[in-house]
Amino acid sequence: MPPLWTPSADRIRHARLTAFVEYLERTHGQPFADYAALHAFSVGNRPAFWSAVWEFCGVLAETRGDTAAADIDRMPGAKYFPGARLNFARNLLRRRDDGEAIVFRSEIGQRRAISHRRLYDSVAAVAATLRGHGIRPGDRVCGYMPNVPETMIAALGAAAVGAIWSSTSPDFGVQGVLDRFGQIAPRVLFGVDGYVHGGKRFDSLSKVREIVDGLPSLERVIVLPYLHESPDVSAIRAAVRWEDAMAPAGDGEIAFESLPFDHPLYILYSSGTTGAPKCIVHGAGGTLLQHLKEHQLHCDIHPRDRVFYFTTCGWMMWNWLLTALASGATLLLYDGSPFHPDGNVLFDFAEAERMTLFGTSAKFIDAASKAGLEPARTHRLDALRTMTSTGSPLAPESFDYVYRAIKKDLHLASISGGTDIISCFVGGNPCGPVWRGEIQTRALGMDVDVFDETGTPVRQEKGELVCRRSFPSMPVGFWNDPDDCKYRAAYFEKYPGVWAHGDYAEITDHDGVIIHGRSDAVLNPGGVRIGTAEIYRQVEQLPEVLESLVVGQHWQGDERVVLFVHLREGVALDAALQQRIRDQIRRNTTPRHVPARIVAVRDIPRTKSGKITELAVRDVVHGRQVKNREALANPDALDLYRNLPELES
Repeated sequence: MPPLWTPSADRIRHARLTAFVEYLERTHGQPFADYAALHAFSVGNRPAFWSAVWEFCGVLAETRGDTAAADIDRMPGAKYFPGARLNFARNLLRRRDDGEAIVFRSEIGQRRAISHRRLYDSVAAVAATLRGHGIRPGDRVCGYMPNVPETMIAALGAAAVGAIWSSTSPDFGVQGVLDRFGQIAPRVLFGVDGYVHGGKRFDSLSKVREIVDGLPSLERVIVLPYLHESPDVSAIRAAVRWEDAMAPAGDGEIAFESLPFDHPLYILYSSGTTGAPKCIVHGAGGTLLQHLKEHQLHCDIHPRDRVFYFTTCGWMMWNWLLTALASGATLLLYDGSPFHPDGNVLFDFAEAERMTLFGTSAKFIDAASKAGLEPARTHRLDALRTMTSTGSPLAPESFDYVYRAIKKDLHLASISGGTDIISCFVGGNPCGPVWRGEIQTRALGMDVDVFDETGTPVRQEKGELVCRRSFPSMPVGFWNDPDDCKYRAAYFEKYPGVWAHGDYAEITDHDGVIIHGRSDAVLNPGGVRIGTAEIYRQVEQLPEVLESLVVGQHWQGDERVVLFVHLREGVALDAALQQRIRDQIRRNTTPRHVPARIVAVRDIPRTKSGKITELAVRDVVHGRQVKNREALANPDALDLYRNLPELES
């Protein structure tokens, strides 16, 4: 089959990736025939490549140092730009004009625009406030906040003074927040009085009070009025409202702390569905450099582009979106449900704000398809050039839907990486074709491969997604892991000296990548390894099925495949539908993929970032305790899978 999309000659000519290749050819005196040659250079000459990214993207720094890398072949242990000193926030606040820096829209229709000048001044006020409380480089500042401009302002203020920022969204329960923030002992917390989702208003003040009571390290709590004009914060220890907390910023100039390349910038968290969340520490320089590369070279973000990602500030895509300011882009923020009052709300936003990059999840695209939405017919999306999808594998049918119902001339970039690297291992190529069901390419500077169980690279076969050489956005480490024992165990035990990411993947004959699910959730009936996404792709094509979840159940000395389906309202899982599901799977995969049991459920458990939780369900099915229900957006859904008679025979 031909590709679903091929960029025009004009688009390739004006792409940032093309300009970068021309820059490399001028500065290194060698031509690059195609993307494969460029990728080979980027992983084989990493100091030269990352230096070129630094220069081409215009990183602002006090000094870059004398070398681009030290101990580059150690993983972990490599150091990039060890002599550099810079400030992350300074790079994001380089514009101070009256152009729009952030445009915010809420579920209830509120719209606010903040100029680059006002953004700078607001960050200056936060930085002055934090310094007034004695916050120093390395101190932790946390946010329990919705996806509003003030959350980004607070994070940038923390980065400006060298503090480490960590955030969760206000839909987290109290224990889920304490499981995260309780490990890192923050001195300042930014909270909110409430939020809106799905047409409902949720008060957060009582939860903020409980969180503060559980964090004795807190010295100051700053509460943003969101639902109420003047919320009463008197019952919360050390609390003050946002407008009362902000210190005068003096002459308005920010005294950016000049810090090492690897100075901690963020603490992000693993999902925590199988134990206490791991606290993953990311450095400022690696985060900045990776995001600049991904934004400009892989997503073709230009100055004054208008960039959107549907996310909460508890998902790493929020951090990824924030960095787009460093490329001179306008950030588009949305807070609320993407399906209230209906599924058109984000496409309404895209049309109204002339969105150029629409970032979302595979689940949203699938839900829009099942809802029968046709934005290409109902909305004017002429400004939209790029659509990115992550969170879970994007099914081939979803590729078809995007080009049929959203826009024909569109760079659809399915991307995959994660919290662990605050960036992507695989992603888009704006100068290359899009093939149905495939992530386009391995990211520049990332020596990505697929290994079998023996550590041998394989092609057009499923295996473990790995990265064979170091890269700048590897974690600085885990919090409270002084000997890096937990860090090494998480990524380097399976293949010593090689990063094993935990994805079950395949490199295609187009040199694209297909993710078949998490490798720790791989099914193993009769010793045959099956990726869960292979089954989802088939089941969710059926109009009766809204979504599904599959696990392996230990049974009579082997493992059998159990499929749970969430059906449309009014649909019953009768024998005929079960047979259609089995036929669909058998016809398009193998007999091994066909589930031994199919069970209808009313809900599918998901993490806060929207990922289904196969491991937690597997634990419930086997009668094991789920250690951290607070990590789930809908923890009560787990009870639907307990002691099911269908699984006892």
